[in-house]
Amino acid sequence: MKIILDNIVFYLQKSGGVSVYWSELAKRFNETYEDAIFFEQTTKNENLSRKKLKLKNLEYENFPNLKIQIKRYLPFFNRIKEKSIFHSSYYRFSLSNKACNITTVHDLITDKYGRGLAKWVHYYQKKIALQRSSGIVCISENTKKDLLEYHPGLRNKNITVIYNGVSDDFYYIEKKHNLEGIDERFKNLQKDSYVLYVGHRTSYKNFDMAVMAMSFIKDDFTFVIVGEPLSNKEVSFLNNHLKGRYMIFSSLDNTKLNYLYNNAFTLLYPSSYEGFGIPVVEAFKTMCNVVAANTSSIPEVAGDGAVLIDDINAEKIAESILKLKNDLFLRDELKRKGALHAKKFSWDKTFEEYLEFYKKVFRVRN
Repeated sequence: MKIILDNIVFYLQKSGGVSVYWSELAKRFNETYEDAIFFEQTTKNENLSRKKLKLKNLEYENFPNLKIQIKRYLPFFNRIKEKSIFHSSYYRFSLSNKACNITTVHDLITDKYGRGLAKWVHYYQKKIALQRSSGIVCISENTKKDLLEYHPGLRNKNITVIYNGVSDDFYYIEKKHNLEGIDERFKNLQKDSYVLYVGHRTSYKNFDMAVMAMSFIKDDFTFVIVGEPLSNKEVSFLNNHLKGRYMIFSSLDNTKLNYLYNNAFTLLYPSSYEGFGIPVVEAFKTMCNVVAANTSSIPEVAGDGAVLIDDINAEKIAESILKLKNDLFLRDELKRKGALHAKKFSWDKTFEEYLEFYKKVFRVRN
């Protein structure tokens, strides 16, 4: 069984969760499966995850002069000579009748929160790719539920749930080091002195709500933000509510992020919608407490290892953080449960489940 993997996501983003997911799959297919072929573009690639890969069976897509902004919306045109699995890292499909198309659905964010022309372009591209698919993978049960809500015509498709893994770069450090020795920017951070926020800050992530919650807690904790640089609007909002009590770190590698998790009082993850929620499991692996919204995929990913908040708002977030602060037994119990739950998620397991699904789909089609 030949497997054709379309690496186009590496040309659509410099970094991001889908790039990490795809690079982890690609790495394992490259190392263990001889009949895996990777298709790329001839243009320069700046993707951080791609730079870590040394792929063996590498080929290039047709129409090298066609801009990626256009090609991303088009099918895969290269000729496929024998019956194969075709899996794109984006919502693309092969037109060949010899291809068994596989599509992974990470979330339904655009369907839920998108607006205007961009929403409908994305919706129809996804819809066509899914209709042409012999097999569909959702990264959580909640994502599958949402998929069938927004695309009910797919109910008779071969749909499976395969959870993401989490990097082994995240682990509990027995002997805590001085954070300043890891990064000079960490010099004012002490163990359990800060609440950590990791990820994007778009509206449904409830970043503003997190800031307000921290303002209610007064001077107990610093708010440490890991993500893209702050906009002028965000700086103004933070200075109005948390002046002198926040720090922002961009472009951290996993080693430094691992130290921040290990020394944080808790990860605050108030997002209203996630397809999976990798930071929750990253925190669990480092024995870091988690406070999160009890919604979308988070209950699946968090299990019984986090403080989950129904109908989340700033006051409830502040109450939950203070509850953890005042209950050492609860903190330790949740750390233990979280670390145990995190063992369910590994990239090796994800890879093995994908390979089995490919084989199943291939057998049905052929």
